[in-house]
Amino acid sequence: MFPILILAFPDAQLLDITGPLQVFASANELAAESGRPRPYAAHVVAAEPGAVTTSSGLAVVADGLRSATKGIDTLIVPGGRGVEAASQDARLTRWVRKQASGARRVVSVCSGAFVLAEAGLLDGRRVATHWSRCEQLAKRYPALQVEADPIFIRDGSIWTSAGVTAGIDLALALVEEDLGRPAALDVARELVVFMKRPGGQAQFSALLSMQQAGDPFAELHTWMAEHLGADLSIPALARRARMSERSFMRHYRAETGRTPARTVEQFRVEAAQRLLGETSWSVKRIASRCGFGTEETMRRTFIRLLRATPQAYRERFASQ
Repeated sequence: MFPILILAFPDAQLLDITGPLQVFASANELAAESGRPRPYAAHVVAAEPGAVTTSSGLAVVADGLRSATKGIDTLIVPGGRGVEAASQDARLTRWVRKQASGARRVVSVCSGAFVLAEAGLLDGRRVATHWSRCEQLAKRYPALQVEADPIFIRDGSIWTSAGVTAGIDLALALVEEDLGRPAALDVARELVVFMKRPGGQAQFSALLSMQQAGDPFAELHTWMAEHLGADLSIPALARRARMSERSFMRHYRAETGRTPARTVEQFRVEAAQRLLGETSWSVKRIASRCGFGTEETMRRTFIRLLRATPQAYRERFASQ
């Protein structure tokens, strides 16, 4: 059995706590239904025992820090509005440091990375956190290698993740490490999670990252993403935007900071990634569906942007 401690503190993000907790609970339930021993013993701890009110206003009931016994397997630290106070609580960071020294794995969800960083556990490591806190984390702790894109990162025994629901993705990865991929996918299906996302997937898609209030190209971007096999050349896009080519290029770069060709490429790669992971379609069919034209063009694009061939990507990340 894997003993797991999940830290709670006032104004923590509720889902940072309950998301991973439910993943482990579901793994236990599925194991019990199959007549196998429950693999996890997870409980929540806090500086003081009793109710801890999260940022949503809902309280969780926690044991005290002293209830933590030796031999814990995994320590999980959530994020949330209360992380600033938690990371500056010397007693709490000392406790985290002590527990981490005896744990097989140490995990942060979202801005929980600030607590691990303050405890001195992340120096020299690759680290993920919520995209909105990356710059702040990097400036405050310059010894960290903060990466803005990944959903989660594993660096040795330390696992860090992006915001909120990314904690579920990370917890599923922990289950996969402990119990195997089929067990993790069973939990994902039980939780009606569409797919266990790989840690290297971006926190949000290119389309989502480009959506801004008042974006004059929002309608065009939506159409592009839905018609990847269409003519997405500069002349065609300019016509659809009802602009001259020169004006379109100038305004597009000013608004987005990139060229239309770069956007088209990202949309096509992300669509191909989804199809590689979620279907059994051939690479040739996916290349055609996503507008690459040929399988070789798609292969070269994947190698340049993802440093992996489409087939290698599928072998690593396919959900089937």
